[in-house]
Amino acid sequence: MARRTKEEAMETRASILDAAELLFVQQGVSGTTLQHIASAAGVTRGAIYWHFHDKAAMFNAMMERARMPLESALQVLDRTDAADPLHDLCNYMQCVLRLTVDDLKARRVFEIALLKMELVGELDSVRERRKQNRAIWMKRAESRIRLAVRHGQARPDLAPRAVALGIWAMLEGLVRTWLIDPDSFDLIKLGGQIVDTHIDALRA
Repeated sequence: MARRTKEEAMETRASILDAAELLFVQQGVSGTTLQHIASAAGVTRGAIYWHFHDKAAMFNAMMERARMPLESALQVLDRTDAADPLHDLCNYMQCVLRLTVDDLKARRVFEIALLKMELVGELDSVRERRKQNRAIWMKRAESRIRLAVRHGQARPDLAPRAVALGIWAMLEGLVRTWLIDPDSFDLIKLGGQIVDTHIDALRA
């Protein structure tokens, strides 16, 4: 009985997140109330508060769901024995582009994060979470770049932090530009060419 109750709670949580994703994409985060989400999910506002403190907590839970398919790709940025650290970075970036195109849930979350929310009020905690995630990713990327320099595979004059920040900005910019108008270019093909060109420019 307890196991079934836990399963039901998880199903309710998932249905709330699904409803919120769709509404946030359609109406924006600020234009969506918890009552909107409760009605769409077929639950009470009390059920929402049982699972989530506020919209920021709900969005952060969505981000965690979207991150799950990327975890294996992120792990390659932690290896100390990589034969080609720049190739690891390239593979990770290509994975993000493919996920954006092929995974509908991830695409919706990326669209909400990049186009449909203002980081003010109760959502200011999302800003802090983004800063933390970026700092963690930057640390991983910088380590790849330093390793490539040590191996003689990257230009010795590279500044790892500047390169890592440039890669972050380029990847976010590609995804944002495509989400605004998905028919304007092939994110996987053309985006992949852009990533390859950038990584190749870093090589010794």
